[in-house]
Amino acid sequence: MLSLEERDGSTRGYGIRVAQSTKGSDSWVDDPIARHIISLRLSQQDDDDDDGDNEQPEKNILWPIALHTKSLYSILVLPLVNPREMKDYLTLSRRSDCGPAVGEDFSLSSLLLNISSITGAFMVAHAFADIISGDTVEPEVVVSASPSVGGLFDSLTGSIGISSRAKPVAAPLASSSPSGAATSGSTSSDAPKSGSRLLDRDLLRNFIASAMPFGTPLDLSLSNIFAMKANGFSSADPPPQELKQPAWKPYLYKGKQRLLFTIHETVNAAMYDRDEIPDNVSVAGQINCRAELEGLPDVSFPLAGLSTAHIEAISFHPCAQVPAHGIDKQNIVFLPPFGNFVLMRYQAGCGLGPPVKGFYQLSMVSEDEGAFLFKVHLMEGYKSPLSMEFCTITMPFPRRRIVAFDGTPSAGTVLTTEHSVEWRILGSGRSLSGKSLEATFPGTIKFSPLQSKRRGDGDEEESEGEGAENVVNVEDFLVEKMNKDLPAVELEEPFCWQAYDYAKVSFKIAGASVSRMSIDTKSVNIYPTTKSPVEFSAQVTSGDYILWNTLGKAPSAAVL
Repeated sequence: MLSLEERDGSTRGYGIRVAQSTKGSDSWVDDPIARHIISLRLSQQDDDDDDGDNEQPEKNILWPIALHTKSLYSILVLPLVNPREMKDYLTLSRRSDCGPAVGEDFSLSSLLLNISSITGAFMVAHAFADIISGDTVEPEVVVSASPSVGGLFDSLTGSIGISSRAKPVAAPLASSSPSGAATSGSTSSDAPKSGSRLLDRDLLRNFIASAMPFGTPLDLSLSNIFAMKANGFSSADPPPQELKQPAWKPYLYKGKQRLLFTIHETVNAAMYDRDEIPDNVSVAGQINCRAELEGLPDVSFPLAGLSTAHIEAISFHPCAQVPAHGIDKQNIVFLPPFGNFVLMRYQAGCGLGPPVKGFYQLSMVSEDEGAFLFKVHLMEGYKSPLSMEFCTITMPFPRRRIVAFDGTPSAGTVLTTEHSVEWRILGSGRSLSGKSLEATFPGTIKFSPLQSKRRGDGDEEESEGEGAENVVNVEDFLVEKMNKDLPAVELEEPFCWQAYDYAKVSFKIAGASVSRMSIDTKSVNIYPTTKSPVEFSAQVTSGDYILWNTLGKAPSAAVL
């Protein structure tokens, strides 16, 4: 029997040792990575003589277990490791001085970096999570605005920037098949359906049996697995004997050839507008690719953009060959797989600066009334071809109901609901390119009265009276009084841990990346050489882009 017991290092904590940590637990190791790599202990209810200090504790523990949480599910994957690595972990988990200290070689992080199966375990966990949660949509590859040589259809779809969903031709089925032939794009009744609904258990079992027979991952691409199941294989039109067909490309493409690249970046930011707390802006990006190329060609292009993009972390698709001694100004070579795929993921700084600068202030003048002020600057320092297609700022109030609102912005429109105010600075049909925009939005807001929760015996009235005498600042007293009556915040709004905390910015930018990562289509080489057009596009969207209330409390991380 397995017991999660006190998961102090994973679900309840941050992998940091506290006073309640027990020797040998995840948090005792004192490394934040214990949030993602956990251990499970066997229940010892049948062994009354075992006090936890057994001379052979490895009999009672499972480690390392990769933990990945998505939607309502937690996926646990146990990879195979060497006994020596297990012994090193047990030694580490019982040291009194363990932890990721500066200059420390023997730490949990350094130990895990040397275990290759850890990466595979997380890949399996992420693949399972996507299937269970129904998130099986392929990476988006956007057709550039310029027309290609693909005919009238490509000209029309490219001019409106729709997603590319070309359908490569699959290898024909064997003659014994009732259908005689099939093409990729024909769907089987048990093919995965994208969406938010959860998939059934039989579908997950079929994926596990095909993707990792006997527990060894072979191909975790959901589209590949179900295409092979629907179409089968045939000896017709095989690849040349001197070429080995990789597992990630079970079918060869036939048709009009082209190569599509899309850089998709997500900007996360915490804007404080305070001298003591610096603003934080980061970019999470990925290069999506779709190669409609016949045969098994190699594609290469230079990564010169990395020197200006200030890359902090980077990873590649298994099909890519990356130089061992640095990738800056080096070529990346890859044999593209079947369909849309993510060629590269990276973390970088925002080389062009924040797309949206400014501040947000909210001051409560009474328990139920407040005055706010926005001042923002959009696309400052941004030049063409970068274009902001839309931008909205939302003030969420998940625990208060809005009954009255007054305010007129200098640009855009305002939409209110019971629990939010949305400022649409740039709406549909209006974009911002080659110039910046400064906008302000002052206003007042009124909420329905709070329903106080009586604690009985007049405790609440007495505590409020004492608070009024001890708190000199009237606004601090009001916030403290309101928080006392507010119900628990919903999990969907994790930032709303106070009555009023932040405003969230949403936007979309097209034309180029904000990290300065780019691909020169003229430098892309295909071998064997073919006359295939290469198209490139880029789009940037907002992630958790937060304007914290300058006059309120806000969490921040200390920079050492």
